[in-house]
Amino acid sequence: MLSCGEPSGDVYAGALATEIAARIPSAEIFGLGSDRLRGAGGRLVGDFKGISVTGLTEAIRVLPRSYAMLRRLVDAARETRPDVFVAIDFPDFNFRLMAALRRLAIPIVYYVSPQLWAWRPGRMQTMKRFVDRVLVIFPFEEPLYRREGVDVLFVGHPLVDLARALEPRDVFLRTHGLDPASPTVALLPGSRLNELHRILPGLAAAVPQIRDKVPDVQFVVACAPNLAEAQFAPLAAIRPKPPVLVWNRTDDVLAASDVVVTASGTATVQAALHERPMVVVYRLSPLTYALGRPFVKVDTYAMANLVAGRRVVPELIQDAFTPEHVTEETVGFLTDRDRWTATREALRDVRNKLGKPGASGRAAEAVLEVAARSGVRSA
Repeated sequence: MLSCGEPSGDVYAGALATEIAARIPSAEIFGLGSDRLRGAGGRLVGDFKGISVTGLTEAIRVLPRSYAMLRRLVDAARETRPDVFVAIDFPDFNFRLMAALRRLAIPIVYYVSPQLWAWRPGRMQTMKRFVDRVLVIFPFEEPLYRREGVDVLFVGHPLVDLARALEPRDVFLRTHGLDPASPTVALLPGSRLNELHRILPGLAAAVPQIRDKVPDVQFVVACAPNLAEAQFAPLAAIRPKPPVLVWNRTDDVLAASDVVVTASGTATVQAALHERPMVVVYRLSPLTYALGRPFVKVDTYAMANLVAGRRVVPELIQDAFTPEHVTEETVGFLTDRDRWTATREALRDVRNKLGKPGASGRAAEAVLEVAARSGVRSA
């Protein structure tokens, strides 16, 4: 049984399900996910669309749907009795789910562990209480769990295998009416609707400012598959030449770009894997930010910076996220070749720290080892 709650987790769930099925073709895989898990042969008990949000105040509005989904998953687990449950990120939901499944004596693996090192470190006690094995995807996480006596394994980042462009840069750009000879800025405004509402206006306001300073610049937007075209209206309204919207081709968008402006999150890892200099932005509701900020234990947010151990790309968070600051940082990368080159070199080091290829396969082996303790026959 798998449970993930956002598009990035769905990518990892789909890759994990594929690797498990390759080892045990008769395995039944089911749970909470979306298109990627379904496409890998998983049976969806529920789709996370409609319950995936960021922020404390935002989460309150989806509580009724979340609790209904939780009950549905617990009922499915009680009926099917999985040999192992794999929680994939999405901690606020998955912590409640794994507590209920522990009462059913179902072994639990946590894959893509919650960011205990960043905020709410008290959740380590919850992990120790309920989880049989933790599979981490960032190298600095393993010693944190090991010090606490948790069965932990660094498997590497699954995107090392999955972050691959399907077309050469010039072919991709020409296909979408863009000029391969022109500087290209990729915009990644997030995958959740509430992220889009808070981030997109700032990006839309920055586009004409960047164009004023770099007249031949062109923009391409990586649109999350769960978001409709109408939700990108602020960008579509830009004249004379609006950014080009592209769905389901994030890696091609990144590989074709010179600079990336991205919401903080998994996309920063994808951009780092493509070694693309980036400007990281994010904004929460003022109340959510005010309530959560005292609990944050890090002074940087972008995963590329956390893995590097230093700030290699600029971060514009909350009040620092303004169109003027986005313009300044983006134009800086476009016009300062030395800075652009140095940042690419730093991101190459980040890529190397994310582990060798084969993370999803290693995760599958680790999950099946835990499942075997409950009696499932391994391949």
